[in-house]
Amino acid sequence: MTAADGGMPAASAPRAQRMFLILAGFFIANAVIAEFIGVKIFALEDTLGLNPFEWRLFGESGSLNFTAGTLLWPIVFIMTDVINEFYGQRGVRFLSWLAVGLIAYAFLFAYIAISLAPASWWVGAANESGVPDLQAAYAYVFGQGLWTIAGSITAFLVGQLIDVRIFHSIRQRTGERHIWMRATVSTFVSQFIDSFVVLHIAFVIGPQHWSTNRWLAIGTVNYSYKVLAAIALIPLIYLLRIGIDAWLGRDLADRLKREAALV
Repeated sequence: MTAADGGMPAASAPRAQRMFLILAGFFIANAVIAEFIGVKIFALEDTLGLNPFEWRLFGESGSLNFTAGTLLWPIVFIMTDVINEFYGQRGVRFLSWLAVGLIAYAFLFAYIAISLAPASWWVGAANESGVPDLQAAYAYVFGQGLWTIAGSITAFLVGQLIDVRIFHSIRQRTGERHIWMRATVSTFVSQFIDSFVVLHIAFVIGPQHWSTNRWLAIGTVNYSYKVLAAIALIPLIYLLRIGIDAWLGRDLADRLKREAALV
């Protein structure tokens, strides 16, 4: 510690607080946006201009279809590991609970907005664009089923709490080395649980009552995507770490990481 900081924790430094606010903003924004855009299912092969890939698992078959939320969840995983690296378990847990609360808050007001009586002229305002009933479209897009919301929020929170614990445990053994190891291992384990929990609550316990084979097959496909995304984004973790080190300054960045490893 320097004389200028008066012996205060590194996280109390103004520059460290601003960095936490920036990281928290991206973390929460990505989590909330992913929940809302996740209602769309897209075909990966068609999007990339590839021939359809037919997977066959557990007696089930299908193509590579994912929710649009998968575009953003890998970013949330990365932000989790970066925040854990500099602000420790306490920082990630705080933001995870805050994100869950804000996601629930957002859906509450989405349902309130759906229940508002639509202006008569607005309902058919997009008829020429092929949307005959804007109220029905609005309700369908923003009014996700309660089972889906419950599954997604539960899976997100459980996955985050597991991720932060595994990341911290590996860090205690490796120190500052091998960030790729703690980032990937923690993501592999947490997203395995996340992938199957959300589907089980939303579609097995929920009204669709998927069979066990369908649950296992689709869960495996989703998990495989997340594993590949986590591996592909490893360089981004290092780039973010380098950028944050440069912006905070080596001394403050090192102090933050040392303190983060203790909590």
